[in-house]
Amino acid sequence: MTTLDQVDHAAGYQARRTLPLRVEAVRQLRRRRTMVITGVLAAMPFIILAAFQIGGTPSRTDRTTFIELATASGPNFAATMLFMGTGFMLVIPVALFCGDTVASEASWSSLRYLLAAPVPRARLLARKFTVGLAFSAGTIILLPVLGLAVGTAAYGWGDLKLPTGVSLPASVALPRLAIGVGFVFLSELVIAALAFWLSTATDAPLGAVGGAVFISIITGVLDAVTALGGLREWLPAHWQYAWADALQPQLEWGGMLQGVSLSISYAIVLLALAFRGFARKDVVS
Repeated sequence: MTTLDQVDHAAGYQARRTLPLRVEAVRQLRRRRTMVITGVLAAMPFIILAAFQIGGTPSRTDRTTFIELATASGPNFAATMLFMGTGFMLVIPVALFCGDTVASEASWSSLRYLLAAPVPRARLLARKFTVGLAFSAGTIILLPVLGLAVGTAAYGWGDLKLPTGVSLPASVALPRLAIGVGFVFLSELVIAALAFWLSTATDAPLGAVGGAVFISIITGVLDAVTALGGLREWLPAHWQYAWADALQPQLEWGGMLQGVSLSISYAIVLLALAFRGFARKDVVS
């Protein structure tokens, strides 16, 4: 039997060359769930456009939101798609890409063979989480970018009208929207890390993905409980719409910085738990 020490001294073996990112990315890209979730998100701008075409221009209410202004211009439609995606729609692909990655290998009984390759455990987790984040970022970017293209084709190019009644020139609005997309990605790091930690702790991919989505829903519900007062500021869901501050006439960073710092802090703790637990885990599947 070959021991780990013998493997470490095997000719040509270098731990840093095991499981290249390209290989892991191709494996994840070819999976059916990647194609399905990407297809669903890609279809959303067309579904919303069809809803507006059938139902007419969204009616104005006392409290104007991005949805009521969706048909004003292409940038407005992009902002609407980001608004709709924040909070739930974009949580699902993040939880899926990061929560399914390790648990699925265990459910297929292929995880032990990866480790026997041998791929160091820390490297295996780092590679899988990196690829999961990359796919998550792609889906978060996809929604507003397609929204911009679809909205521009349907409603034309123009200024971004804000719920406050003022407008931002398109040349200013697009960089601001990019900041908003970046914030949404960083705010989802806590969901990514939570799903990834659960993925290392269970052999059931659905449990890891569903657990992360469920906790996201619970924190959103708790944030709506005003009786919690200042305690709500410790919930990641409390800051999820802070990206709208980037679309103010005067760019405001306060809420976004608090939201990002909270998300990253939680993510660091959850990733530490994932790496620590997996390093000691008896992998039998």
